Amino acid sequence: MPLTSPPIFDGHNDLILRLLRGTATPEGVTAGLEDGHIDLPRAQAGGFGGGFFAIYVPSPVDKDAKAEEMSHPSYDLPLPAQIPQPEALRITLEGADALEALEAAGALTICRSVAELEAAIHAPKMAAIMHIEGAEAIDPEFEILHQMHARSLRSLGPVWSRPTIFGNGVPFRFPSTGDIGDGLSEHGKRLVAECNALKIMIDLSHLNEKGMDDVAAISDAPLVATHSNAYAVTPHSRNLTDRQLSQIAQSDGMVGINFASAFLRPDGQMDSDFSLDVMMRHLDHLVKILGEDRVGFGSDFDGALVPKDIGSVAGLPALRQAMVDHGIGDEMMEKLCYRNWLRVLRKTWGA
Repeated sequence: MPLTSPPIFDGHNDLILRLLRGTATPEGVTAGLEDGHIDLPRAQAGGFGGGFFAIYVPSPVDKDAKAEEMSHPSYDLPLPAQIPQPEALRITLEGADALEALEAAGALTICRSVAELEAAIHAPKMAAIMHIEGAEAIDPEFEILHQMHARSLRSLGPVWSRPTIFGNGVPFRFPSTGDIGDGLSEHGKRLVAECNALKIMIDLSHLNEKGMDDVAAISDAPLVATHSNAYAVTPHSRNLTDRQLSQIAQSDGMVGINFASAFLRPDGQMDSDFSLDVMMRHLDHLVKILGEDRVGFGSDFDGALVPKDIGSVAGLPALRQAMVDHGIGDEMMEKLCYRNWLRVLRKTWGA
């Protein structure tokens, strides 16, 4: 029997981008899709309880050129250009519309509190947190931030891997730390304070090292990286050094393990053919520094090349089995699968 419980609540997915690109519809997600990583029937089959549904404004990219560059033993992709605020706002509002359309179609429930989340994780529909990945749509006066919060925004990443008026993301570079570029701008520092005031969780994934240091110095909330891995296992710019992990531990925050092959494999390659033992190495290292109460999952489903043994939300029983085979007991399994996310969100949002 495949292991379909406990439910896995996930720190990051890009399903909304599929809707914006027209490769999926709300009705298709509810009834079942022929491709991609997430739909309701496969979520139910795999025990996917839901997660952070990212609203992301894509940069123009040549996917073939990116794949070719990342096939080299080392690589350094240049940062894309900054996205103009009006364009970002238009796409962000369309993304919020798409998430609400998924709720109207019966695929998920948008959650605004821990109580709503606790109920929804165990329900037949997926539980969803509205997340913005890259704050390009947010104006310096934060009017849009307040409007989006009223519309259910509860999590925000100041940057994706490109510059914004708030700070700098890391380029996709291997091998490399995230110590690339300057820290937060004055706008970025004010954004952190405003998110604290609104109890919007701040996501550190994609943010460079100096920017993370600035968030750590300013924020009164737990430090959270929703979809990042251990630099000690895979020396990629998108992964977190032991010093950064210690900062997160000291704040009582957490890290969601990213399923992206290039951030898991020690060789940094975009190749999905590898054992889930590699993911267990990241898990062991993160637990060693953060403790078992501060680690979860942040798959990047529908936004990354994931291990072939998982493939989609339907393949999550393979992840649970890998954890069982690794000697992880029932209590720790529940923490890793969803309870740690509830804990850190309770500390960030309040009851």
